[in-house]
Amino acid sequence: MIEFKYSGDELYARMERAVEKVTQRLRKTVNTIEAANIPYAVIGGHAVRAWVAQVDEAAVRNTRDVDILIREADLPGLMKAMTEAGFYYRKANGLDMFLEDPEGSARDAVHVLIAGRVERAGEPNPDIEPNTRTNEFQTVELETLVRMKLNAYRRKDQVHLLDMISLDMVDRSWLDKYPENLSQRLKELLDDPDG
Repeated sequence: MIEFKYSGDELYARMERAVEKVTQRLRKTVNTIEAANIPYAVIGGHAVRAWVAQVDEAAVRNTRDVDILIREADLPGLMKAMTEAGFYYRKANGLDMFLEDPEGSARDAVHVLIAGRVERAGEPNPDIEPNTRTNEFQTVELETLVRMKLNAYRRKDQVHLLDMISLDMVDRSWLDKYPENLSQRLKELLDDPDG
């Protein structure tokens, strides 16, 4: 049983620190990659946050890790740059990741996905281009991000897609953009957004 032991300012500080740590990890990662001139795209929850923030900042959800998409040929350069910046490389369950603490958890990691590789059963990861540049980082185009979320289709991916549907960022006109298996997943979410 979990004891509820934090409250007041201490509780607020812990909640704020959790969000800030992830944001700092994203900034440090992007600065490291860009300083090394490695082509990349921010994907996953941070990409969703960036796109959702374009429509409604109140709908932006926090995310607990950083996901980066690179090309396989750039992995050695990324490993060198990230370790020189103080990150520790780890490979777990076939996934390349970098941690700020050698004993850290995968949930606190920078996860690296490789363009063209199949990470889970489904389609290969897309390329990093075309991409969209924000002031802070580059991310994949919205159509590509939606495709990746439909391909992974875990609970959090479904929630991200439902957020975009609720903001009219994705609608029935998107069904023709994807192959049948992904289109069917999107149709299910569009047909029953309240699940």
